[in-house]
Amino acid sequence: MNRLTLILLLAVAIESDAGTAMPKAAQQGAAPAPRPQARAFTPAKTPWGDPDLQGNYTNKYEYGTPFERPQEFEGRRPEDITAKEIADAAKKRQENTLENAKFFGGDPEGKIGNSAEFRDIYEVSRGSRAWLVVDPPDGKIPPMKPDARARFARPPGAGGLNGPEDFSLWTRCITRGFPGSMIPGVYGNSYQIMQAPGIVAIRYEMVHDTRIIRLDGAPHPGAHVQLDMGDARGRWEGTTLVVETTNFTQRSVYRNANAATLRVVERFTPTARGTLEWSVTVDDPSTWTRPWTFSMPLTMNNAEAIELYECHEGNRAVSGILSGARATEKETRKD
Repeated sequence: MNRLTLILLLAVAIESDAGTAMPKAAQQGAAPAPRPQARAFTPAKTPWGDPDLQGNYTNKYEYGTPFERPQEFEGRRPEDITAKEIADAAKKRQENTLENAKFFGGDPEGKIGNSAEFRDIYEVSRGSRAWLVVDPPDGKIPPMKPDARARFARPPGAGGLNGPEDFSLWTRCITRGFPGSMIPGVYGNSYQIMQAPGIVAIRYEMVHDTRIIRLDGAPHPGAHVQLDMGDARGRWEGTTLVVETTNFTQRSVYRNANAATLRVVERFTPTARGTLEWSVTVDDPSTWTRPWTFSMPLTMNNAEAIELYECHEGNRAVSGILSGARATEKETRKD
């Protein structure tokens, strides 16, 4: 074999190996080059070094978003839902909201709209979630324990509207409780976060509740101290504000939980400029079979700062409903 033949044979062999190597690697499912991970958002700092969350926020766009997973998304997870599906669902909710407003506003032709629902309901199409409960994975609030269900039962003979105590604390302009005060309603979904060294304060437009969150590491007070909004203690985990709230009153406790055993843990996580992810874990072992979590975005909107909420000054609901109940009883006795 001369030198030229040997070189040609070697070249063929090398080309053959190179030609089979790449398909073989592909057949074995060679992993693609890893994508660079998105960098976590880093918010600005306060003069004393804490992450700066201050501003006016709203979650009004999630008004109308189902709290639990709806039937149309049965068997799916939040991350499985496409942006188009969420947009389509939000559009449908917006159409239903506007349709309902025609009739509740006393205008079947829809020329006026519902004056009682004057603001936030008209921006539902900007909602970003298919539902709000993110844990358990099925998107449903866990079952209540038998003893907890009994708390909902009214005693025999109970009923009717006999005095102010028969109305909700919200109707009486006292409080919406916590976390109810930050769950979007038909209006008044503005919140202001303010910070000072060792303290975060959150103001709520509706009923003008204010929560003071201490960051000094002090423990919760004794069980004898009970507050309608609970006692809040916070800490920083990176750029996330983690808040644990206990010491509730039974009259204002969330979803009729046991005030003595309820523990609520919030996480305020900056995800982009002007956006916080608000995650709430409800943990009450004497009410639900397991803890559960719901989550939604808070969007900074300094154009809609908190407005006056003169609830007591304009509240005629309680006296009007009670006088109506007495009039109804009077007519019933006549019959």
